[in-house]
Amino acid sequence: MDCPTDLLLGARVSRPVRSRPDAAPPAGGRPVAVLQRRTLTVVAASTLVVLAAFVTPLATSVATAADLGTGAGGQAWLLSAMSVGLAAALLVTGAAADDLGRRRVFTAGLVLLAVGAALTAAAGSTGVFVAGRLVEGVGGAAVLACSLGLIAQVFPLGPARARAAAVWGASLGAGTGVGGLAAVLLDGETGWRATHAAAAVVTLLLAVAARLLLPEAAPGRRPRVDVPGPVLLVAAVCCLLVGLVATRTGAGTGAVVGLIAGGLVLAAAFVLAESRVRTPMVDLGLFRVRGFVAATLGALVTGAATVGLMSFLATVLQRALGESLLAVTVLVLIWSAVATATSVGLRWLPGIDGRVLLAGGLAVSAAGLAALAVLDTGSRATALLPGLVVLGVGYGAANAALGREAVAHVPAERAGMGSGANNTARYLGAAVGVTLVVLLVTASAPAGTAAGLLAGWDAAAFAGAGLSAAGALAVLALRPARR
Repeated sequence: MDCPTDLLLGARVSRPVRSRPDAAPPAGGRPVAVLQRRTLTVVAASTLVVLAAFVTPLATSVATAADLGTGAGGQAWLLSAMSVGLAAALLVTGAAADDLGRRRVFTAGLVLLAVGAALTAAAGSTGVFVAGRLVEGVGGAAVLACSLGLIAQVFPLGPARARAAAVWGASLGAGTGVGGLAAVLLDGETGWRATHAAAAVVTLLLAVAARLLLPEAAPGRRPRVDVPGPVLLVAAVCCLLVGLVATRTGAGTGAVVGLIAGGLVLAAAFVLAESRVRTPMVDLGLFRVRGFVAATLGALVTGAATVGLMSFLATVLQRALGESLLAVTVLVLIWSAVATATSVGLRWLPGIDGRVLLAGGLAVSAAGLAALAVLDTGSRATALLPGLVVLGVGYGAANAALGREAVAHVPAERAGMGSGANNTARYLGAAVGVTLVVLLVTASAPAGTAAGLLAGWDAAAFAGAGLSAAGALAVLALRPARR
């Protein structure tokens, strides 16, 4: 049976949270307004940078692969490595944030993101580049897992938090556009390293700002040592994602099946281990709360359908239609701008039920994805504009709803876990979605012809639309039970 949101996030925890000098001050007065503004600014800017770093190789993969001498198998890792790091570390860093302090873990994540970006910028081989992207993924996971928890920490439940969550959702969409635009401005065709170097510098500055400006609340329990949970989770996620990515690298069927089967076994072992510890990293009981399940499912579908398809947009337009990097970036920027404007606009409509908003966002996304299935050999990239605008509205609405729902159905002291679980679902979906999109596109183009690529793109767009529509219906069906 679902618990009302005000009981979950408004009730006092059984163990009182100890006060600290740098903890958020009591509600009321100008200091609280200042704290809220600076927290939201740092959190939104950091989230934007994580997403910008995430999408950079999508625009520069051709130049990067040529410079590093990357083969066909390695190119898949250029695109997927950060997803692996994100999905593997989100729940771990979310639990660490709740136990050790969100500001501490958030700041450490920014430092790690900067180190990974610097390593990527200096890479002289595919292996070093992939290692840097994995490090970026782990650092980005810490930032994303703490973001909504920090917002929930300083914004009271109600319209103020809903508006703040909408701004956070807008930073997701803005980061996608900013990353592509930075790749063009910093010479994406020949100077791909400059984009990663700039990300390292900006991220370090944000780390300093986070350490100085963000509040810290003492954890509600002593830090726990849950070694089996994180180890099994990371191993399971890595096996599953490596197995899925291996389908794009020409690996043998036996190796792919073995990796995926091993990941499933490790995932089952993780669930068993977490069900037997007193303070689990993931409270499995939350999956009996329909609102939590709806938010997690919405994030998974958003990642698989929208992020998965958009991740391959640049490759299809450049290879099949001969479009320039600038033209592709402008299209992505339009989609991103619409998504950002939608998320920001929805901050002034906090009365909309989060579950209904999420379902609506997925439904509109389904319409936008279906409208992208319009390409043939005589098309221009501008044919995608109507679909991208509609998709931007749906994606922006879904991001705004997820920013609110991810922490609305977990106790306040476990907000980091709720945020981490939601973002884990998003990037697991993205990793799976990218893989399936590539398989669908290349299945229709065994010889790499333009006509085959475009036919495969249309098939992938329709598949994404169907998945998003099914997700909308499922979210609507997960109506909270009456008490």
